[in-house]
Amino acid sequence: MATTTSAATTVTAPRVDYQQFHKAVPEFATAMAAIDHALKKSSIEPEIREMVKIRASQLNGCAFCIQFHLNDARKEGIPAEKLDLLAAWREAGIYSEREAAALEWTERVTLMAAQHIEDEAFERVKARFTETELALLTVAISQINAWNRIAAPLRFPPPIPGAA
Repeated sequence: MATTTSAATTVTAPRVDYQQFHKAVPEFATAMAAIDHALKKSSIEPEIREMVKIRASQLNGCAFCIQFHLNDARKEGIPAEKLDLLAAWREAGIYSEREAAALEWTERVTLMAAQHIEDEAFERVKARFTETELALLTVAISQINAWNRIAAPLRFPPPIPGAA
């Protein structure tokens, strides 16, 4: 049974496990790991990389990626309030101008099918990132969007710390 429903909750059963996926397509896993390695070597701060991944995953409704990157963000020491308020980052007032620019760019790139990315949005992110960083930021957003489009439909179970 794929879904069970009670008066209080709906639980959706996983379709494919993350490890099974990696075994099925090892070349893809290797390619994605190479992209991640390049991003980690870049001058884009770990905090921004993780917040971008979480925000895109929130927009795409990918439970696996949200939890995976929350776990990584906590290991990086990102303040809890920055993680807690990502969904309302504009109203929170706690993000730097560089972080806010990255989060806005994340939303624009992730939701580009719904709205055109206007020049003003590009200029705002361009003012906070070098040309190389902007390219890498866009790659990071594209990469997490690719993962969201794999993990969500295959229903990878979220890696909840301490869960069996």
